[in-house]
Amino acid sequence: MYNISSKEMKVGRMVHLWMLQVIVLNLIILEASEAVDPTQGFIPVAVDSSNFQVQKPYNVPVNQRYSFSNGVHRFRVYSTDKPFKSGSGTLPRTEIRITGHDYTSGVWQFEGHGYVPSGTTGVCIMQVFGGSPTATTLQLRVYDGSLTSYRSPVLLRNMYNRWFRLNVIHDAAASNVKVYIDGVLKYNGAGRGRANHYFKFGVYTQNDPSHYMESRWKNIKLFRK
Repeated sequence: MYNISSKEMKVGRMVHLWMLQVIVLNLIILEASEAVDPTQGFIPVAVDSSNFQVQKPYNVPVNQRYSFSNGVHRFRVYSTDKPFKSGSGTLPRTEIRITGHDYTSGVWQFEGHGYVPSGTTGVCIMQVFGGSPTATTLQLRVYDGSLTSYRSPVLLRNMYNRWFRLNVIHDAAASNVKVYIDGVLKYNGAGRGRANHYFKFGVYTQNDPSHYMESRWKNIKLFRK
């Protein structure tokens, strides 16, 4: 009969303990990545088409860069387009600026479902405008199929050609920004100071852009505490 040595028993206990630790760690990771409803505890804010101000290259008609059909906003812009107004030094954009709900304090939340077709890169698709010393508190950009906060960190990979739910929570007083994608917290970072803030979404050219850029949005909502 084979007798288990004390050394083998000790190794066995260590392996068992290691396996338990792995299981607990996996459960923690699973719990942390579970989808939640970021709008819990928030109050809906009334938003309709009257709050949507389209900004597009100043020398082309709106319908050449923006459309709204079957509940979907579709934004297009070319890297060679003009800015949104004559004399502006900003890069080309086709965006909706949400009006009527500017804020300087409180906790505000943007929700929308976004879609970016393959090939679009070097572009901001959503932003929290207003900051100090920068012009924005948050820019969500697309680079080669990844969604990033400014240039980094990466919040979502392989994002092309699929709908995703985006929730952005901005606590102006605490200068904090949280980004949820499909209900999972992907970013929790510092804001960029108090200012007159508002939300924008669409396509706004950044560095290293593709010639053609597009994003689509639906189910746009605002909330606040």
